Amino acid sequence: MEINSEKRVFGLDVLRATAITMVVCSHILWIYPKSNHFIPMLFELFGFWGVELFFVLSGFLIGSILYKTFVEQSYRFTEVKSFLKRRWFRTLPNYYLILLLNILIAFLLGYKIEGLFKYFYFAQNFLSKSPSFFPESWSLPIEEFAYLLLPFSLWGVCRFSKNNKQKLFLIVNLFWIVFFMMNKWIYNSNHTISDLIEWNLNLKSVLIYRVDAILIGVVAAWFSINYPSWWKNNKIVFAFFASMIFAFLMFGILPMNLTIEQNPFFWNVIYLPLTSIGFAFLLPFFSEWKTNTSIFKLPIEGLSKISYSIYLIHYSIVLQLVKYFFDTLQMSQLERHFVSLATVLVTIIFSYILYKVYEKPIMNLRDK
Repeated sequence: MEINSEKRVFGLDVLRATAITMVVCSHILWIYPKSNHFIPMLFELFGFWGVELFFVLSGFLIGSILYKTFVEQSYRFTEVKSFLKRRWFRTLPNYYLILLLNILIAFLLGYKIEGLFKYFYFAQNFLSKSPSFFPESWSLPIEEFAYLLLPFSLWGVCRFSKNNKQKLFLIVNLFWIVFFMMNKWIYNSNHTISDLIEWNLNLKSVLIYRVDAILIGVVAAWFSINYPSWWKNNKIVFAFFASMIFAFLMFGILPMNLTIEQNPFFWNVIYLPLTSIGFAFLLPFFSEWKTNTSIFKLPIEGLSKISYSIYLIHYSIVLQLVKYFFDTLQMSQLERHFVSLATVLVTIIFSYILYKVYEKPIMNLRDK
């Protein structure tokens, strides 16, 4: 989410800062030996949840922008271009810079790159799993495709009907959510997944099955705008429902025999949308948390601002180089802790520099 400082919503900054912290905590496990202890397993779950939270939050933000434009204006092709211009100024410059850096590092270290040109037009995981190069980039094609799908869909339906645009916006989103849910159902009918690693690569990270995660956030934005009192007055109730969903996802799957081996339908069709709905239920509470004056305001807002830069450089660049030059598996536990802390600090420093000297100046050009 990129909003001017005077319009920032502290609660949404908290969600964004939490999401990037979870992702980094998950990937830091690369420094440590594989373990089945509770903390490493929890951190792995954090990595999954962090990206899913980013999806829903992104949908909530673009949904709020698109809905107001769609309903309050004539919504011509000019509005579509304006939306894409703002989105692409926000996402593409950083992505292509880090992509080029990854290519350079791979060349210098002698790593082979598969399907390189697909990365330039976000097709690396459109229909099948992404290659191993720049692995964290898998989420970005899903985001970019949603940025194209929704505004063009809305523009298309406007050619045929301009009546009750409030409901039309919701209907378009629900149609696409059902479409991507059906894709997961078709996948489940035609594939047999034996473990979570295969599920992660072949379904969870593939674009054609995942755009509904963002659209669920868009639907949440629709409810927040059309039913503001209901949204605000029931924020605690929705937060409770969210906690119940996540408690079930953490502690209810094994007792109910819902493992991927025993119930692939649950994992292939239900698990991911249920996770997205859980995060959507958190939005009323956090979106109404407008301001904060504690000592945590500045670090949380700062981490939120540089979260995109952190996401792009922390794994394939910083951690990749750490693992190449240091044999962390031969280190003592104390040395690994030190390397982990140093990795996080280096990531934050370089992300801040990237944000200040490159990302933010480019974003400032959007309205010129």
